[in-house]
Amino acid sequence: MLKHRGFPGRLPGTDFQFTIRRPNPKGVTPLVERARYSDRKPADRRADAAFMAALWQQFGPEPFERGNLDAGRLSWLFGREVVAAEDPFDPASYEALLMIDTDMARVSFPEAIDD
Repeated sequence: MLKHRGFPGRLPGTDFQFTIRRPNPKGVTPLVERARYSDRKPADRRADAAFMAALWQQFGPEPFERGNLDAGRLSWLFGREVVAAEDPFDPASYEALLMIDTDMARVSFPEAIDD
């Protein structure tokens, strides 16, 4: 499992996790599309925006390996702002390649994507 050096481990001052420390011994948690409803808590929205900003700062528009990025946090963005960068895509692999859909990310998180 690739560890993304310099990537924040969590949202400062909260327990919203962005990375994991070690591989899951029971198997890789697969990425799934999670619906984001308009009534989500403001703290959850801040965590999503901060995670997207960290992804953009670390990787930009280039493909990146899932590595130690938290599956739960990625799943809130997967299928919309973060998409598969390879075909076939294995959602249960630490080596899976992902990329940011820049157009969708700019619409959803305009403050997180700088030009």
